[in-house]
Amino acid sequence: MTFSVPSTDFFVNAPFMQLEDDLLDLFIKHGLQPEIGLEGDALYTRSSGDFERVAVQLKKNGLSCTLHAPFFDLAPGGLDPHIRKASRKKLRLAFELISIFQPKVIVCHLSFEANKHGYKQAEWFAHSRKTWQELLTVAKKNKTLLVFENTYETSPEQHILMLKELNSPAAGFCLDTGHILAFAKNSWQDWLPALDSLGHLHLHDNHGDSDEHLAVGLGTFDFTGLFRYLSERVLKPTVTIEPHTRDDLWASLDKLKSMGVLSM
Repeated sequence: MTFSVPSTDFFVNAPFMQLEDDLLDLFIKHGLQPEIGLEGDALYTRSSGDFERVAVQLKKNGLSCTLHAPFFDLAPGGLDPHIRKASRKKLRLAFELISIFQPKVIVCHLSFEANKHGYKQAEWFAHSRKTWQELLTVAKKNKTLLVFENTYETSPEQHILMLKELNSPAAGFCLDTGHILAFAKNSWQDWLPALDSLGHLHLHDNHGDSDEHLAVGLGTFDFTGLFRYLSERVLKPTVTIEPHTRDDLWASLDKLKSMGVLSM
């Protein structure tokens, strides 16, 4: 048995401004579904009409999407109340787009860093939980799965605790393969306790030195082992590949097809 992903559950990262400028035609031409990135100032400079125009084009061409909420500079569990307030405000703007795009998944970041937050972990966790409880209500209302992606965390501990606290089938875990290598500096097996809540995958590669976002198979991540495990456990997450160049996009697609993961 091989881990395989139906085309309806497969996505490719696409920052909204690039999608709006020149990627939408490419995605429509090749039947690719976007994971729409909301980083930067798109949430402040684009109107609901701008987002609706892209959503209409996707629906018209039979394409679904996922959303990737912003995380740069944000502190959803921040100890400073002013920074926490600003973070929640920007995240709310992202979640308001769920009603427009009706994404299958919205990817978020706990943004826990042990060297920063470990000494006041309980306080950080309480603030973070309040942030996500509010936003989870929006996701549930629109039947969108909220998933937490591993970034700078070195273990799944905080993800497991948060998912247990939220206690909802509308919340899950997003395993990011590149971040395990670049930031956690361990293997996907170290994240097994979180995989029972796996709802989404981010696939990209590197050599363990930096977050290169290489095509699948061009770095050192053990994709064969991970896919075998997912198949054996009959886990069926939605999947997004995160190439940063068009060459890596096509290379990732070719590699996943050769591994039997994709048939598109």
